[in-house]
Amino acid sequence: MSNTKKHPHESITVMNELVLPNDTNILNNLMGGRLLHWMDICAAIAARKHCNRSVVTASVDSVSFKEPIRLGDVVTITAKVTRSFKSSMEIHLDVFADNIQTGENRRSNEAYYTFVAVDGYGSPINVPELEPQTEEELKKFEGALRRRQLRLILSGKMKPEDATELRSLFITD
Repeated sequence: MSNTKKHPHESITVMNELVLPNDTNILNNLMGGRLLHWMDICAAIAARKHCNRSVVTASVDSVSFKEPIRLGDVVTITAKVTRSFKSSMEIHLDVFADNIQTGENRRSNEAYYTFVAVDGYGSPINVPELEPQTEEELKKFEGALRRRQLRLILSGKMKPEDATELRSLFITD
């Protein structure tokens, strides 16, 4: 399965949710935890579509909360695999909020999630490679290695001196 190459558009997932009173805080804004839950589901579906295996969340990083999402808004979450490694996949998510009454649509959040494909015993298994098709996909694909190295350094799984992609940003030979 690891020799199979997939196009990024094959793993795009779009999910919609309506913000109801039970989803909000006392200011009638969507609670961040509820949004993270929805984003996790959407990202898991994209990862599963990419590898056709069970997947588990490995990390959540670079979550930004730019705009509040209000009671009654329709939330649209798009998730797309940006790169696959041996058994893991990085997924980029965009979140948009639509106010149906006013027609206003705004980008409210963005994040990167990492998922690992697992077998029936929970052990990591290989995933298909990703083949970027557009300039934007290539940019995210190349950046994924730097983001991965940073995640590994911060989690103590990689020494900073071994992060060749990150080093190249700061050190010129």
